[in-house]
Amino acid sequence: MRLPEVERGDSFRTRALIRVISAALGARLPDAARVAFYHKGFVGPALGAWTHEVMRGPSEWSVSERELMAAMVANWNTCPFCIGAHRAIAVRGMDPAVADACLADYHTAPISAPLRATLSFLETVTRNPAGLPSEKAAAAMAAGATRQQLEDAAAVAAVFNIITRYANALDFAIPTEAEFDKAAGMMLKRGYA
Repeated sequence: MRLPEVERGDSFRTRALIRVISAALGARLPDAARVAFYHKGFVGPALGAWTHEVMRGPSEWSVSERELMAAMVANWNTCPFCIGAHRAIAVRGMDPAVADACLADYHTAPISAPLRATLSFLETVTRNPAGLPSEKAAAAMAAGATRQQLEDAAAVAAVFNIITRYANALDFAIPTEAEFDKAAGMMLKRGYA
């Protein structure tokens, strides 16, 4: 359900800020940012800080790998906005063909064994969290993922299992590929907080 307040802003200050940022971006401000302006108690500072720490904080995973994980969670949750947004950020640091191969079928994508096993772990966390056997974590570690990498990946899945659901519930508009690309540059500079 699209909320008019998300589209246009819920106050004069917010409407002006949306216009200024859109003009600076040279494109429509994505709905993810509009929602943060609309309801600060829902997706404001706390969710932004958590997402920023998960996606840009210290990790053995690169920013691109974590963005790919976010896109994969979005793929499993059928969230076209988040697939496009996080793929666009991921390909700023990895071959677009690799990202696309993962989104098509990570089992056959040309990625490292630890990443493949971690994606398998995340798929279960996303699609069937109650059915997550300890063997999935053990298999990822046997493939070379560290315990810390699994914890970091689980944090990506946790935050994006929330974000993809509200993006779908609020019917986020889907930008063009060029708009996703512009927003990706902004997200790499600015982060999530």
